[in-house]
Amino acid sequence: MTNSDSSLQIRPYRINIPQEQLDDLRDRLLRTRWAPEVPGTGWERGVPTNYLRSLAEYWADGFDWRAQEATLNAHPQFTTTIDGADVHFLHVRSADPDAVPLLLLHGWPGGVIEFLDLIGPLTEPGPDGGPAFHLVIPSLPGYGFSGPLPGTGWTDGRTAAAMADLMARLGYERYGVQGGDVSAFIAPLIGRIAPDRVIGVHVNALLTFPAGDPELMGSLTEAERDRLAGMEEWQEKLGAYLRLHGTRPQTIAAALHDSPAGQLAWIVERFKDWTDPKADLPEDAVDRDRILTDVSVYWFTETAGSSAHTYFERFGDPAMWIPVPRGTVPTAVAVFPTDFSVRPLAERVHHVVRWSEFGHGGHFAALETPQVLITELREFFGSLR
Repeated sequence: MTNSDSSLQIRPYRINIPQEQLDDLRDRLLRTRWAPEVPGTGWERGVPTNYLRSLAEYWADGFDWRAQEATLNAHPQFTTTIDGADVHFLHVRSADPDAVPLLLLHGWPGGVIEFLDLIGPLTEPGPDGGPAFHLVIPSLPGYGFSGPLPGTGWTDGRTAAAMADLMARLGYERYGVQGGDVSAFIAPLIGRIAPDRVIGVHVNALLTFPAGDPELMGSLTEAERDRLAGMEEWQEKLGAYLRLHGTRPQTIAAALHDSPAGQLAWIVERFKDWTDPKADLPEDAVDRDRILTDVSVYWFTETAGSSAHTYFERFGDPAMWIPVPRGTVPTAVAVFPTDFSVRPLAERVHHVVRWSEFGHGGHFAALETPQVLITELREFFGSLR
């Protein structure tokens, strides 16, 4: 697509899933051929069929998509075209003239729904004088209401450039960025692309990789070495999705695109494995309707495949794996019980000025512990004004 005036347009958007798609989803769920379980087994082998079946039955006949759709539509939404891809985003401006523009970036298997509980509080000034925010909450290219990707080559760097373009298109000269999961890679890249515009980067679920420096590795504390060992164990026992997304995304897309029960299992397992370890079931950590809204968005927008393909692009991107100079933008890192962030390793790559560790919550910080994240964002970005 050429860089014409029409390609720069920002278009109002409203979610309205056709009723025939809702009917088709219900029909598919009710006709699911359920996998038999091995007696005496549980979550250690994957999502138990009995649990998945009960959740699917609720999705078919108890879950109210229209109510969730109305909740999303209560916020101003738009689409625009950047680098040939459609980008959907919520844009909620504060009434406070001194509000700080803030770009909120979701991960996988997430979407804009991750941040719904943050919108009201963050667009108002904090009770202790902390800043209010103008919020820009995109569906990453290839995710959710941005729709499937138009082609190959959508690396994290290309996505970061598209997000910087979005903020420039909205007229924000200076802004902050927050991201978790895959956006813990993307958010710092925006700071590298536009260091004169990004005032600070806040991340959660930041992966830190072992360094080749024996002196640095030898200086790690026992707790930090345990965290790295935990990451290795996670990759061995819980990283199957990562290998499939990164090496055979089209194959897993065939299963997820056709079976809502399969899509449900693929995502709900992440909520089980990555949420607060104290939670017995996914809905003990994140509201069941919020989980099903997340899964529904992937289903209705047909983005299970394109979101998986972004992992293939990441795995094959040389820029992802070569050493880079340390970033210059002030960076804050929030660490929750399921995270594997190690400060000395993070500081090799990022200009870390704030490091916060929490004893509760998990990978989905905005969904599990929204008030903790709200406080973090106010304190960090308030300190940069």
